[in-house]
Amino acid sequence: MSFAKKEYEFLTEIGIGPRNLGGYVSGAWKASGPVVSTVNPANNQVIAEVVEASIEEYEEGMRACSDAAKIWMQVPAPKRGEIVRQIGDALRAKLQQLGRLVSLEMGKILPEGIGEVQEIIDMCDFAVGLSRQLNGSVIPSERPNHMMLEMWNPLGVVGVITAFNFPCAVLGWNACIALVCGNCVVWKGAPTTPLVTIAMTKVVAGVLEKNNLPGAIFTSFCGGAEIGQAIAKDTRIPLVSFTGSSKVGLKVQQTVNERYGKCLLELSGNNAIIVMDDADIQLAVRSVLFAAVGTAGQRCTTCRRLLLHESIYQRVLDQLVDVYKQVKIGDPLEKGNLLGPLHTAASRKNFRNGIEVIKSQGGKILTGGSVIESDGYFVQPTIVEISPDAAVVKEELFAPVLYVMKFQTLKEAIEINNSVPQGLSSSIFTRRPDVIFKWIGPQGSDCGIVNVNIPTNGAEIGGAFGGEKATGGGREAGSDSWKQYMRRSTCTINYGSELPLAQGINFC
Repeated sequence: MSFAKKEYEFLTEIGIGPRNLGGYVSGAWKASGPVVSTVNPANNQVIAEVVEASIEEYEEGMRACSDAAKIWMQVPAPKRGEIVRQIGDALRAKLQQLGRLVSLEMGKILPEGIGEVQEIIDMCDFAVGLSRQLNGSVIPSERPNHMMLEMWNPLGVVGVITAFNFPCAVLGWNACIALVCGNCVVWKGAPTTPLVTIAMTKVVAGVLEKNNLPGAIFTSFCGGAEIGQAIAKDTRIPLVSFTGSSKVGLKVQQTVNERYGKCLLELSGNNAIIVMDDADIQLAVRSVLFAAVGTAGQRCTTCRRLLLHESIYQRVLDQLVDVYKQVKIGDPLEKGNLLGPLHTAASRKNFRNGIEVIKSQGGKILTGGSVIESDGYFVQPTIVEISPDAAVVKEELFAPVLYVMKFQTLKEAIEINNSVPQGLSSSIFTRRPDVIFKWIGPQGSDCGIVNVNIPTNGAEIGGAFGGEKATGGGREAGSDSWKQYMRRSTCTINYGSELPLAQGINFC
Protein backbone atom coordinates (compact mmCIF):
# COMPACT_ATOMS: atom_id res chain seq x y z
CA MET A 1 0.00 0.00 0.00
CA SER A 2 0.98 3.63 -0.54
CA PHE A 3 -0.28 4.67 2.89
CA ALA A 4 3.19 4.89 4.41
CA LYS A 5 4.35 7.44 1.81
CA LYS A 6 5.30 10.83 3.17
CA GLU A 7 2.81 12.62 0.91
CA TYR A 8 -0.01 10.62 2.54
CA GLU A 9 0.84 11.57 6.11
CA PHE A 10 -2.01 14.10 6.14
CA LEU A 11 -4.52 11.24 6.14
CA THR A 12 -3.90 10.52 9.81
CA GLU A 13 -4.93 14.11 10.61
CA ILE A 14 -8.46 13.34 9.39
CA GLY A 15 -8.75 9.93 11.03
CA ILE A 16 -7.79 7.68 8.11
CA GLY A 17 -5.57 4.65 8.73
CA PRO A 18 -4.17 1.80 6.60
CA ARG A 19 -7.35 -0.22 7.36
CA ASN A 20 -10.68 1.44 8.14
CA LEU A 21 -14.16 0.37 9.21
CA GLY A 22 -16.75 1.54 6.73
CA GLY A 23 -19.89 1.77 8.85
CA TYR A 24 -20.86 4.43 11.39
CA VAL A 25 -23.77 2.88 13.26
CA SER A 26 -25.46 4.24 16.39
CA GLY A 27 -22.45 6.35 17.27
CA ALA A 28 -19.85 3.59 16.76
CA TRP A 29 -17.63 2.40 13.90
CA LYS A 30 -18.37 -1.15 12.87
CA ALA A 31 -18.31 -3.19 9.65
CA SER A 32 -18.24 -6.90 8.81
CA GLY A 33 -18.54 -6.90 5.03
CA PRO A 34 -15.91 -7.43 2.32
CA VAL A 35 -12.53 -5.71 2.51
CA VAL A 36 -11.92 -3.39 -0.46
CA SER A 37 -8.92 -1.35 -1.52
CA THR A 38 -9.25 2.28 -2.52
CA VAL A 39 -6.98 3.37 -5.38
CA ASN A 40 -5.28 6.59 -6.41
CA PRO A 41 -6.46 7.07 -10.03
CA ALA A 42 -3.32 9.06 -10.89
CA ASN A 43 -1.02 6.04 -10.45
CA ASN A 44 -3.29 3.03 -9.82
CA GLN A 45 -1.70 2.44 -6.41
CA VAL A 46 -3.66 1.29 -3.36
CA ILE A 47 -4.05 4.04 -0.75
CA ALA A 48 -5.73 2.12 2.07
CA GLU A 49 -8.20 -0.66 2.83
CA VAL A 50 -11.81 -0.35 3.95
CA VAL A 51 -14.05 -2.96 5.53
CA GLU A 52 -17.47 -2.39 3.99
CA ALA A 53 -20.68 -2.41 6.02
CA SER A 54 -23.02 -5.39 5.76
CA ILE A 55 -26.80 -5.56 5.64
CA GLU A 56 -26.71 -6.52 9.33
CA GLU A 57 -25.00 -3.21 10.13
CA TYR A 58 -27.49 -1.42 7.93
CA GLU A 59 -30.43 -2.87 9.87
CA GLU A 60 -28.83 -2.01 13.19
CA GLY A 61 -28.10 1.51 11.98
CA MET A 62 -31.64 2.08 10.74
CA ARG A 63 -33.19 0.98 14.03
CA ALA A 64 -30.99 3.42 15.91
CA CYS A 65 -31.57 6.15 13.34
CA SER A 66 -35.35 5.80 13.58
CA ASP A 67 -35.16 6.14 17.36
CA ALA A 68 -32.81 9.13 17.14
CA ALA A 69 -35.22 10.87 14.74
CA LYS A 70 -37.82 11.07 17.51
CA ILE A 71 -35.33 13.01 19.63
CA TRP A 72 -33.79 15.20 16.93
CA MET A 73 -37.09 16.48 15.51
CA GLN A 74 -38.01 17.80 18.98
CA VAL A 75 -34.91 20.00 19.11
CA PRO A 76 -35.85 23.58 18.11
CA ALA A 77 -34.80 24.39 14.55
CA PRO A 78 -32.38 27.21 15.52
CA LYS A 79 -30.67 24.80 17.94
CA ARG A 80 -30.34 22.30 15.11
CA GLY A 81 -28.85 25.12 13.08
CA GLU A 82 -26.25 25.65 15.78
CA ILE A 83 -25.12 22.03 15.38
CA VAL A 84 -24.80 22.50 11.62
CA ARG A 85 -22.81 25.70 12.27
CA GLN A 86 -20.37 23.69 14.36
CA ILE A 87 -20.08 21.12 11.57
CA GLY A 88 -19.12 23.96 9.22
CA ASP A 89 -16.46 25.16 11.65
CA ALA A 90 -15.08 21.63 12.04
CA LEU A 91 -14.82 21.36 8.26
CA ARG A 92 -13.01 24.71 8.11
CA ALA A 93 -10.40 23.37 10.51
CA LYS A 94 -9.72 20.41 8.18
CA LEU A 95 -10.39 22.11 4.82
CA GLN A 96 -6.95 21.55 3.30
CA GLN A 97 -6.67 17.93 4.40
CA LEU A 98 -10.20 16.98 3.31
CA GLY A 99 -9.76 18.76 -0.02
CA ARG A 100 -6.51 16.94 -0.57
CA LEU A 101 -8.21 13.62 0.18
CA VAL A 102 -10.94 14.36 -2.40
CA SER A 103 -8.25 15.01 -5.03
CA LEU A 104 -6.23 11.96 -4.02
CA GLU A 105 -9.11 9.48 -4.06
CA MET A 106 -11.39 10.93 -6.75
CA GLY A 107 -8.78 12.41 -9.11
CA LYS A 108 -9.93 16.02 -9.53
CA ILE A 109 -7.28 18.73 -9.28
CA LEU A 110 -6.50 20.11 -5.82
CA PRO A 111 -8.26 23.50 -6.22
CA GLU A 112 -11.42 21.59 -7.15
CA GLY A 113 -11.01 19.20 -4.22
CA ILE A 114 -10.65 22.07 -1.76
CA GLY A 115 -13.49 23.90 -3.49
CA GLU A 116 -15.77 20.90 -3.02
CA VAL A 117 -15.23 20.86 0.74
CA GLN A 118 -15.66 24.65 0.81
CA GLU A 119 -19.03 24.14 -0.84
CA ILE A 120 -20.19 22.09 2.16
CA ILE A 121 -18.95 24.81 4.50
CA ASP A 122 -20.97 27.34 2.51
CA MET A 123 -23.99 25.04 2.70
CA CYS A 124 -23.60 24.89 6.49
CA ASP A 125 -23.66 28.70 6.62
CA PHE A 126 -26.72 28.76 4.37
CA ALA A 127 -28.52 26.15 6.48
CA VAL A 128 -27.82 28.00 9.74
CA GLY A 129 -29.72 31.02 8.45
CA LEU A 130 -32.42 28.77 7.02
CA SER A 131 -32.99 27.20 10.45
CA ARG A 132 -34.75 30.44 11.51
CA GLN A 133 -36.78 30.70 8.31
CA LEU A 134 -38.65 27.41 7.94
CA ASN A 135 -41.81 29.46 7.59
CA GLY A 136 -45.31 28.42 6.65
CA SER A 137 -48.16 30.64 5.45
CA VAL A 138 -51.15 32.16 7.20
CA ILE A 139 -54.08 31.84 4.80
CA PRO A 140 -57.30 33.91 4.97
CA SER A 141 -60.33 31.73 5.70
CA GLU A 142 -63.67 32.33 4.03
CA ARG A 143 -65.44 31.26 7.24
CA PRO A 144 -65.89 33.57 10.23
CA ASN A 145 -63.91 32.76 13.38
CA HIS A 146 -61.66 30.40 11.44
CA MET A 147 -57.95 30.55 10.75
CA MET A 148 -55.90 28.63 8.20
CA LEU A 149 -52.15 28.08 8.28
CA GLU A 150 -49.43 25.80 6.98
CA MET A 151 -47.20 23.75 9.27
CA TRP A 152 -43.91 22.25 8.11
CA ASN A 153 -42.71 19.23 10.09
CA PRO A 154 -39.71 16.89 9.65
CA LEU A 155 -40.02 13.74 7.57
CA GLY A 156 -37.96 11.77 10.08
CA VAL A 157 -35.13 10.10 8.13
CA VAL A 158 -33.58 11.16 4.80
CA GLY A 159 -31.51 8.71 2.77
CA VAL A 160 -28.67 10.15 0.69
CA ILE A 161 -26.88 8.13 -2.00
CA THR A 162 -24.00 10.03 -3.62
CA ALA A 163 -21.71 9.51 -6.61
CA PHE A 164 -17.92 9.46 -7.01
CA ASN A 165 -17.56 12.70 -8.96
CA PHE A 166 -18.63 14.84 -5.98
CA PRO A 167 -17.96 12.43 -3.14
CA CYS A 168 -18.86 14.90 -0.37
CA ALA A 169 -20.38 18.13 -1.78
CA VAL A 170 -23.68 16.48 -2.71
CA LEU A 171 -23.91 15.08 0.80
CA GLY A 172 -23.59 18.67 2.02
CA TRP A 173 -26.38 19.91 -0.23
CA ASN A 174 -28.70 17.31 1.30
CA ALA A 175 -27.49 16.76 4.86
CA CYS A 176 -27.13 20.40 5.91
CA ILE A 177 -30.74 21.16 4.98
CA ALA A 178 -32.12 17.80 6.11
CA LEU A 179 -30.55 18.25 9.56
CA VAL A 180 -31.85 21.78 10.18
CA CYS A 181 -35.28 20.58 9.00
CA GLY A 182 -35.23 18.06 11.84
CA ASN A 183 -34.35 14.87 9.98
CA CYS A 184 -31.75 12.24 10.68
CA VAL A 185 -29.50 11.35 7.74
CA VAL A 186 -28.46 7.95 6.39
CA TRP A 187 -25.64 8.30 3.87
CA LYS A 188 -24.30 5.76 1.42
CA GLY A 189 -21.17 7.19 -0.18
CA ALA A 190 -19.79 6.10 -3.54
CA PRO A 191 -18.13 2.64 -3.43
CA THR A 192 -14.93 3.98 -5.02
CA THR A 193 -14.43 6.91 -2.62
CA PRO A 194 -14.86 5.28 0.81
CA LEU A 195 -12.09 7.29 2.50
CA VAL A 196 -13.95 10.53 1.77
CA THR A 197 -17.11 9.00 3.25
CA ILE A 198 -15.25 7.95 6.40
CA ALA A 199 -13.38 11.23 6.86
CA MET A 200 -16.50 13.35 6.40
CA THR A 201 -18.48 11.16 8.79
CA LYS A 202 -15.79 11.53 11.46
CA VAL A 203 -16.13 15.31 11.28
CA VAL A 204 -19.91 15.16 11.76
CA ALA A 205 -19.67 12.46 14.43
CA GLY A 206 -17.21 14.56 16.41
CA VAL A 207 -19.66 17.46 16.55
CA LEU A 208 -22.55 15.24 17.65
CA GLU A 209 -20.42 13.65 20.36
CA LYS A 210 -19.19 17.05 21.59
CA ASN A 211 -22.82 18.14 22.03
CA ASN A 212 -23.92 14.90 23.75
CA LEU A 213 -26.32 14.10 20.93
CA PRO A 214 -27.14 10.59 19.66
CA GLY A 215 -24.59 9.49 17.07
CA ALA A 216 -27.42 7.88 15.09
CA ILE A 217 -28.58 11.34 13.98
CA PHE A 218 -25.99 10.81 11.24
CA THR A 219 -25.39 7.27 9.97
CA SER A 220 -23.11 6.33 7.09
CA PHE A 221 -22.16 3.24 5.12
CA CYS A 222 -19.41 2.30 2.71
CA GLY A 223 -20.76 -0.54 0.61
CA GLY A 224 -22.06 -1.80 -2.68
CA ALA A 225 -25.39 -1.85 -4.45
CA GLU A 226 -27.07 -3.94 -1.74
CA ILE A 227 -26.91 -1.01 0.70
CA GLY A 228 -28.36 1.35 -1.90
CA GLN A 229 -31.16 -1.11 -2.67
CA ALA A 230 -31.93 -1.45 1.04
CA ILE A 231 -32.26 2.35 1.34
CA ALA A 232 -34.56 2.49 -1.69
CA LYS A 233 -36.82 -0.24 -0.29
CA ASP A 234 -36.87 0.93 3.34
CA THR A 235 -40.26 2.32 4.40
CA ARG A 236 -38.55 4.01 7.37
CA ILE A 237 -36.94 6.43 4.91
CA PRO A 238 -39.63 8.78 3.52
CA LEU A 239 -37.22 10.62 1.18
CA VAL A 240 -34.33 9.19 -0.84
CA SER A 241 -31.92 11.56 -2.55
CA PHE A 242 -30.02 9.77 -5.32
CA THR A 243 -27.21 11.10 -7.51
CA GLY A 244 -26.03 9.00 -10.45
CA SER A 245 -26.94 7.89 -13.95
CA SER A 246 -30.42 8.22 -15.43
CA LYS A 247 -30.54 4.43 -15.89
CA VAL A 248 -29.91 3.63 -12.22
CA GLY A 249 -31.92 6.63 -11.02
CA LEU A 250 -35.01 5.35 -12.82
CA LYS A 251 -34.73 2.03 -10.99
CA VAL A 252 -34.33 3.82 -7.65
CA GLN A 253 -37.37 5.97 -8.39
CA GLN A 254 -39.50 2.95 -9.29
CA THR A 255 -38.49 1.15 -6.10
CA VAL A 256 -39.18 4.15 -3.87
CA ASN A 257 -42.48 4.92 -5.63
CA GLU A 258 -43.68 1.36 -5.06
CA ARG A 259 -43.70 2.08 -1.31
CA TYR A 260 -45.11 5.62 -1.78
CA GLY A 261 -41.84 7.24 -0.77
CA LYS A 262 -40.44 10.45 -2.23
CA CYS A 263 -37.41 10.72 -4.50
CA LEU A 264 -35.01 13.56 -5.12
CA LEU A 265 -33.07 12.67 -8.27
CA GLU A 266 -29.92 14.31 -9.66
CA LEU A 267 -29.14 12.31 -12.78
CA SER A 268 -27.29 12.58 -16.08
CA GLY A 269 -26.56 15.82 -17.91
CA ASN A 270 -25.83 16.51 -21.59
CA ASN A 271 -25.18 20.20 -21.39
CA ALA A 272 -24.79 22.66 -24.25
CA ILE A 273 -23.17 26.07 -24.62
CA ILE A 274 -24.46 28.25 -27.45
CA VAL A 275 -22.16 30.96 -28.79
CA MET A 276 -24.02 33.62 -30.78
CA ASP A 277 -22.49 35.80 -33.48
CA ASP A 278 -22.31 38.83 -31.13
CA ALA A 279 -20.67 36.94 -28.24
CA ASP A 280 -17.49 37.92 -26.43
CA ILE A 281 -15.32 35.23 -28.05
CA GLN A 282 -12.50 35.34 -25.52
CA LEU A 283 -14.96 34.98 -22.63
CA ALA A 284 -16.72 32.11 -24.37
CA VAL A 285 -13.51 30.18 -25.13
CA ARG A 286 -12.29 30.43 -21.51
CA SER A 287 -15.68 29.32 -20.27
CA VAL A 288 -15.92 26.35 -22.61
CA LEU A 289 -12.42 25.18 -21.70
CA PHE A 290 -13.10 24.70 -18.00
CA ALA A 291 -16.70 23.60 -18.51
CA ALA A 292 -15.57 20.81 -20.84
CA VAL A 293 -12.20 19.85 -19.34
CA GLY A 294 -12.69 20.51 -15.61
CA THR A 295 -12.94 17.39 -13.42
CA ALA A 296 -11.83 15.46 -16.54
CA GLY A 297 -15.35 15.87 -17.94
CA GLN A 298 -16.88 14.00 -14.98
CA ARG A 299 -19.27 16.67 -13.73
CA CYS A 300 -22.98 16.27 -14.37
CA THR A 301 -22.79 19.93 -15.48
CA THR A 302 -19.83 19.38 -17.84
CA CYS A 303 -20.26 21.05 -21.23
CA ARG A 304 -20.63 18.18 -23.71
CA ARG A 305 -22.05 20.07 -26.71
CA LEU A 306 -20.79 23.35 -28.16
CA LEU A 307 -23.10 25.11 -30.62
CA LEU A 308 -21.38 27.81 -32.66
CA HIS A 309 -23.03 30.35 -34.95
CA GLU A 310 -21.81 29.78 -38.51
CA SER A 311 -20.33 33.29 -38.78
CA ILE A 312 -17.90 32.76 -35.91
CA TYR A 313 -17.61 28.97 -36.10
CA GLN A 314 -14.07 28.62 -37.40
CA ARG A 315 -12.68 31.50 -35.34
CA VAL A 316 -13.92 30.02 -32.06
CA LEU A 317 -12.93 26.50 -33.04
CA ASP A 318 -9.37 27.51 -33.93
CA GLN A 319 -8.90 29.27 -30.59
CA LEU A 320 -10.42 26.37 -28.67
CA VAL A 321 -8.23 23.73 -30.36
CA ASP A 322 -5.19 25.89 -29.59
CA VAL A 323 -5.96 26.19 -25.84
CA TYR A 324 -6.81 22.48 -25.62
CA LYS A 325 -3.31 21.66 -26.81
CA GLN A 326 -1.91 23.75 -23.95
CA VAL A 327 -3.83 21.96 -21.17
CA LYS A 328 -1.44 20.55 -18.56
CA ILE A 329 -2.27 16.96 -17.73
CA GLY A 330 -0.89 15.15 -14.71
CA ASP A 331 -1.07 14.39 -11.00
CA PRO A 332 -4.05 16.36 -9.66
CA LEU A 333 -2.15 17.16 -6.47
CA GLU A 334 0.61 18.94 -8.38
CA LYS A 335 0.22 22.69 -8.82
CA GLY A 336 -0.44 23.88 -12.37
CA ASN A 337 -2.15 20.78 -13.71
CA LEU A 338 -5.62 21.47 -15.12
CA LEU A 339 -6.59 17.92 -16.03
CA GLY A 340 -6.29 14.94 -13.73
CA PRO A 341 -7.14 11.30 -14.47
CA LEU A 342 -10.48 9.69 -15.03
CA HIS A 343 -11.68 8.03 -11.86
CA THR A 344 -11.35 4.33 -12.68
CA ALA A 345 -10.00 1.89 -15.25
CA ALA A 346 -13.60 1.32 -16.35
CA SER A 347 -13.97 5.05 -17.02
CA ARG A 348 -10.87 4.98 -19.22
CA LYS A 349 -12.25 1.96 -21.09
CA ASN A 350 -15.56 3.77 -21.64
CA PHE A 351 -13.64 6.72 -23.10
CA ARG A 352 -11.79 4.47 -25.54
CA ASN A 353 -14.99 2.70 -26.59
CA GLY A 354 -16.81 6.03 -26.88
CA ILE A 355 -14.21 7.40 -29.30
CA GLU A 356 -14.70 4.37 -31.54
CA VAL A 357 -18.47 4.86 -31.54
CA ILE A 358 -18.02 8.56 -32.32
CA LYS A 359 -15.84 7.75 -35.34
CA SER A 360 -18.31 5.14 -36.58
CA GLN A 361 -21.07 7.77 -36.54
CA GLY A 362 -19.17 10.32 -38.62
CA GLY A 363 -17.42 12.23 -35.84
CA LYS A 364 -14.17 13.95 -36.80
CA ILE A 365 -11.54 14.18 -34.06
CA LEU A 366 -10.06 17.70 -34.13
CA THR A 367 -7.74 17.23 -31.16
CA GLY A 368 -7.17 14.53 -28.55
CA GLY A 369 -9.07 11.28 -28.81
CA SER A 370 -6.49 8.95 -27.25
CA VAL A 371 -5.76 7.26 -23.95
CA ILE A 372 -2.46 8.38 -22.40
CA GLU A 373 -0.36 5.32 -21.68
CA SER A 374 0.60 5.50 -18.00
CA ASP A 375 -0.07 3.79 -14.69
CA GLY A 376 -2.93 6.24 -14.08
CA TYR A 377 -6.23 6.66 -15.90
CA PHE A 378 -5.31 9.68 -18.01
CA VAL A 379 -6.88 10.54 -21.38
CA GLN A 380 -6.48 13.41 -23.81
CA PRO A 381 -9.09 16.21 -23.73
CA THR A 382 -10.97 15.79 -26.98
CA ILE A 383 -12.88 17.98 -29.44
CA VAL A 384 -15.12 16.29 -32.00
CA GLU A 385 -16.86 17.83 -35.01
CA ILE A 386 -20.12 15.96 -35.43
CA SER A 387 -23.74 16.24 -36.53
CA PRO A 388 -26.29 17.00 -33.79
CA ASP A 389 -28.36 14.15 -35.20
CA ALA A 390 -25.71 11.49 -34.42
CA ALA A 391 -27.07 9.00 -31.88
CA VAL A 392 -23.95 9.23 -29.70
CA VAL A 393 -24.60 12.95 -29.13
CA LYS A 394 -27.82 12.09 -27.29
CA GLU A 395 -25.90 10.07 -24.68
CA GLU A 396 -23.71 11.17 -21.80
CA LEU A 397 -20.08 10.10 -22.20
CA PHE A 398 -18.59 10.82 -18.78
CA ALA A 399 -15.19 12.02 -20.03
CA PRO A 400 -13.55 15.19 -21.44
CA VAL A 401 -15.12 14.87 -24.89
CA LEU A 402 -16.70 17.97 -26.46
CA TYR A 403 -19.01 17.77 -29.48
CA VAL A 404 -18.92 20.86 -31.73
CA MET A 405 -21.80 21.79 -34.05
CA LYS A 406 -22.77 24.66 -36.32
CA PHE A 407 -26.08 26.56 -36.41
CA GLN A 408 -27.60 29.46 -38.35
CA THR A 409 -30.44 30.83 -36.21
CA LEU A 410 -31.27 31.11 -32.52
CA LYS A 411 -34.36 28.96 -33.09
CA GLU A 412 -32.19 26.20 -34.52
CA ALA A 413 -29.72 26.44 -31.64
CA ILE A 414 -32.49 26.16 -29.03
CA GLU A 415 -33.94 23.16 -30.85
CA ILE A 416 -30.53 21.41 -30.77
CA ASN A 417 -30.09 22.30 -27.09
CA ASN A 418 -33.49 20.78 -26.26
CA SER A 419 -33.15 17.72 -28.52
CA VAL A 420 -31.46 15.42 -25.98
CA PRO A 421 -33.21 13.35 -23.28
CA GLN A 422 -31.32 15.10 -20.45
CA GLY A 423 -32.13 18.59 -19.19
CA LEU A 424 -29.69 19.74 -16.53
CA SER A 425 -27.61 22.79 -17.48
CA SER A 426 -27.30 25.11 -20.48
CA SER A 427 -25.72 28.42 -21.37
CA ILE A 428 -25.72 31.04 -24.10
CA PHE A 429 -23.14 33.71 -24.89
CA THR A 430 -24.64 36.89 -26.31
CA ARG A 431 -24.95 40.62 -25.65
CA ARG A 432 -28.50 41.02 -27.00
CA PRO A 433 -31.33 41.41 -24.46
CA ASP A 434 -33.93 39.95 -26.83
CA VAL A 435 -31.88 36.76 -27.21
CA ILE A 436 -31.26 36.55 -23.46
CA PHE A 437 -34.93 36.78 -22.53
CA LYS A 438 -36.05 34.35 -25.21
CA TRP A 439 -33.38 31.91 -23.98
CA ILE A 440 -34.59 32.00 -20.35
CA GLY A 441 -38.28 32.13 -21.32
CA PRO A 442 -40.91 29.50 -22.18
CA GLN A 443 -39.60 29.01 -25.72
CA GLY A 444 -35.97 28.84 -24.64
CA SER A 445 -33.86 26.23 -22.89
CA ASP A 446 -35.77 23.33 -21.29
CA CYS A 447 -33.09 22.76 -18.64
CA GLY A 448 -33.25 23.30 -14.90
CA ILE A 449 -30.19 25.57 -15.06
CA VAL A 450 -30.24 28.27 -17.75
CA ASN A 451 -27.18 30.54 -17.85
CA VAL A 452 -26.07 33.58 -19.83
CA ASN A 453 -22.40 34.44 -20.45
CA ILE A 454 -21.14 31.91 -17.91
CA PRO A 455 -20.35 28.17 -18.30
CA THR A 456 -22.72 25.28 -17.67
CA ASN A 457 -20.84 24.24 -14.51
CA GLY A 458 -20.12 26.05 -11.27
CA ALA A 459 -23.63 26.51 -9.85
CA GLU A 460 -24.03 28.62 -6.69
CA ILE A 461 -25.65 27.14 -3.57
CA GLY A 462 -28.12 30.03 -3.22
CA GLY A 463 -30.15 28.75 -6.17
CA ALA A 464 -31.96 25.44 -6.47
CA PHE A 465 -29.77 22.91 -8.30
CA GLY A 466 -31.26 20.26 -10.56
CA GLY A 467 -32.66 19.46 -13.98
CA GLU A 468 -35.64 18.33 -16.01
CA LYS A 469 -36.49 15.31 -18.18
CA ALA A 470 -34.04 12.39 -17.76
CA THR A 471 -32.04 14.45 -15.26
CA GLY A 472 -34.77 13.52 -12.78
CA GLY A 473 -36.46 16.77 -11.77
CA GLY A 474 -34.80 17.01 -8.35
CA ARG A 475 -33.79 20.29 -6.71
CA GLU A 476 -31.12 20.61 -4.04
CA ALA A 477 -29.28 23.37 -2.14
CA GLY A 478 -30.83 26.87 -2.21
CA SER A 479 -34.09 28.67 -2.93
CA ASP A 480 -37.02 26.70 -1.44
CA SER A 481 -35.43 23.26 -1.84
CA TRP A 482 -35.82 22.79 1.93
CA LYS A 483 -39.51 22.05 1.41
CA GLN A 484 -38.64 18.64 -0.05
CA TYR A 485 -37.17 17.59 3.31
CA MET A 486 -40.35 18.33 5.27
CA ARG A 487 -44.03 17.41 5.19
CA ARG A 488 -46.62 20.13 4.86
CA SER A 489 -49.91 20.22 6.78
CA THR A 490 -52.70 22.63 5.97
CA CYS A 491 -54.35 23.41 9.30
CA THR A 492 -57.77 24.99 9.87
CA ILE A 493 -58.65 26.18 13.37
CA ASN A 494 -62.18 27.03 14.43
CA TYR A 495 -62.02 29.37 17.44
CA GLY A 496 -65.74 30.17 17.42
CA SER A 497 -68.89 28.36 18.54
CA GLU A 498 -70.52 27.96 15.12
CA LEU A 499 -69.79 25.38 12.41
CA PRO A 500 -70.04 27.13 9.04
CA LEU A 501 -69.02 24.94 6.07
CA ALA A 502 -66.87 25.96 3.15
CA GLN A 503 -68.42 27.08 -0.16
CA GLY A 504 -71.49 28.20 1.78
CA ILE A 505 -72.89 24.67 2.11
CA ASN A 506 -75.79 24.28 4.55
CA PHE A 507 -76.13 21.00 6.40
CA CYS A 508 -79.03 20.36 8.75
